[in-house]
Amino acid sequence: MHHRTHEILAPVPGISRQIHSFHFGPRGAGKIYIQASLHADELPGMLVAWHLKQRLSMLELQGLLRSEVVLVPIANPVGLEQVLMDVPLGRYELQSGENFNRNFLDLSDQVGDEIEAHLNEDPAHNLWLIRNSLRQQLERQPAQTPLQSQRLTLQRLAFDADMVLDLHCDFEAVQHLYTTPEAWPQVEPLSRYLGAQASLLATDSGGQSFDECFTLVWWQLQQRFGEHFPIPQGSFSVTIELRGQGDVNHAMASTDCGAILNYLTHFGAIEGEPAPLPALLYPQTPLAAVEPVSTPLGGLLVFHVTPGQYLHAGQLIAEIIDPLNDRVTPVHNTQPGLLYARSLRRMATAGMVIAHVAGQQPYRSGYLLSP
Repeated sequence: MHHRTHEILAPVPGISRQIHSFHFGPRGAGKIYIQASLHADELPGMLVAWHLKQRLSMLELQGLLRSEVVLVPIANPVGLEQVLMDVPLGRYELQSGENFNRNFLDLSDQVGDEIEAHLNEDPAHNLWLIRNSLRQQLERQPAQTPLQSQRLTLQRLAFDADMVLDLHCDFEAVQHLYTTPEAWPQVEPLSRYLGAQASLLATDSGGQSFDECFTLVWWQLQQRFGEHFPIPQGSFSVTIELRGQGDVNHAMASTDCGAILNYLTHFGAIEGEPAPLPALLYPQTPLAAVEPVSTPLGGLLVFHVTPGQYLHAGQLIAEIIDPLNDRVTPVHNTQPGLLYARSLRRMATAGMVIAHVAGQQPYRSGYLLSP
């Protein structure tokens, strides 16, 4: 194992922040990148990463790693220190108000312009060409704020990975994941091993999130050059939502760690016989078919359903109670689907999203992510 430290731009003198990466296995034979807690108040992935660190160290000593695995257990030191009056605020940077998992760099135009005259009929050559250009483009990018510095550090660590796994969680949720339709054939075994109850697919969900900043650059280059030159899918990414924020315990983390290692074995990054594939618990569905259920007004929030339930259209999800005038307002979903996540809060404000339902029929477009 090699431990590397990456300095992040400090906001003021006297403060130092770093991102720590741990590198396992042989270099030059493929690369897997795994990070945790990019939203710094989402901690189940951090514990899974700790379990992975122990297991990967053992696998490396046994000579069973076929590919390099890069592990970043704390992907957001900037957000991790944002605690106000005992409340962690790790989703948005307080200085800018930006979501830590949005606005990563889109370098597809710059890379495309740089490589256009050098592409040929060899996919391996084009793969090398694109990755080399990506590396150079990322090295040229300046960072003027700590947030930009952190984003650049993470992109530079992961840009040349064959697979990127970004470990998150929701508020109260069952296991689910996000990936692209193009990557789904490769990701389906991971969904099975994890026991994911929803697998949500979109090529571009908007916002240039961390996972999509890798897949999109390859997809966009394929759209630009694919009719003339073979452009491989040089990277695929998965955002893994490890249930809810309170699900931080060794039993779950050890199980999730084992599922990821089973998948890496199935993928060929770890030597050994892959574990049998479990059943797919719920079919893949478009992210555009997800219904964000919101409240028409504010009040005490009382749920009638729990994550993991399949709902019919028009089912009662929750009641909003005004204890001053005794008004009780029911909240229903409009389409059938699996309720995979709901809010932790129990005092709703008007227009607040309280739950997400994975439906089958796309009905949304444009920006598909939560704020």
